[in-house]
Amino acid sequence: MFNNENRIFNIASEKEFLELSLSIFNYQASQNAVYRQWIQLLNIDPAKVSMLEQIPFLPIEFFKKQEISTSPLTQNTVKFTSSSTTSQTPSTHFVTDISVYEKSFLKGFELFYGKPSDYCILALLPNYLQRSGSSLVYMCDKLIKESQHTLSGFFLDEIDKLITIIEELKKTKQKIILIGVSYALMDLCDKAVHLNENFIVMETGGMKGTRKELLKSELHTYLRSGFKINNIHSEYGMTELLSQAYSLGNEEFASPPWLKFLIREVDDPLKIRTDHKTGGVNVIDLANVNSCSFIATKDLGKINENGKLELMGRYDNSDVRGCNLMFGNL
Repeated sequence: MFNNENRIFNIASEKEFLELSLSIFNYQASQNAVYRQWIQLLNIDPAKVSMLEQIPFLPIEFFKKQEISTSPLTQNTVKFTSSSTTSQTPSTHFVTDISVYEKSFLKGFELFYGKPSDYCILALLPNYLQRSGSSLVYMCDKLIKESQHTLSGFFLDEIDKLITIIEELKKTKQKIILIGVSYALMDLCDKAVHLNENFIVMETGGMKGTRKELLKSELHTYLRSGFKINNIHSEYGMTELLSQAYSLGNEEFASPPWLKFLIREVDDPLKIRTDHKTGGVNVIDLANVNSCSFIATKDLGKINENGKLELMGRYDNSDVRGCNLMFGNL
């Protein structure tokens, strides 16, 4: 077991982040069987890794086919799964210590928005019983409870009730977060629901074939126009991560101190870009201490002049190069 988990959420400098990242890397390189084999396949000596750019990132596809964990699973292990169509294999994230996830999303939320108890939280998401394997639903369920507001809740299948609550809240000075998947927010928009300055609208992505896929800029323009508000916020997270980044209305994502993005070359996935051009998004999520903290996602993005992540789309190819070779050896 990694013995410095409390340090993860108290990082105060880039130096601390580097030191802790290297410590967790060495721990996972020895304790995570799948990650260890990936490192060996790449012919990388963990003892020679001294910079973030030298750390090998595990392709996110491995979460679909392998058990990514640093310790044996127990009856207390929580299994988060991604949503998928019938033709897709869902990703599975085995979380052996759910308290680490709760610390991560609560501290991350407070860094960007303050205490959940300051808000009424309205979630346009499947509720916990409908989607028990969703890490996003788990997070929102906890935030709703922490808000302690009588009108907070899930409303994906109760749009008319939600509209009534929105009209009621517009008469107050209560701060509200309306969080939801993209298609559900667009559906609400289409009902001519107008909001006011008390509302923060936060989209979490996710068309899943229900509507035509839009660029973030197109989606945000649609929602701003429909809701008659100036900004749309975004949450960037995924089943395979225990931390979230947030965009506060400018389509660029900032992250908490224990989460960092690097951009890799599209044609050379082992090489990290040092410019501000587009490439594959690599994530260092130190909250993933009990699974794998170093993940190569299938998102395309760039780090802008402000040091923030801008998302540009998704990879078209089915797998990050090398995955099939690795799967064949396991």
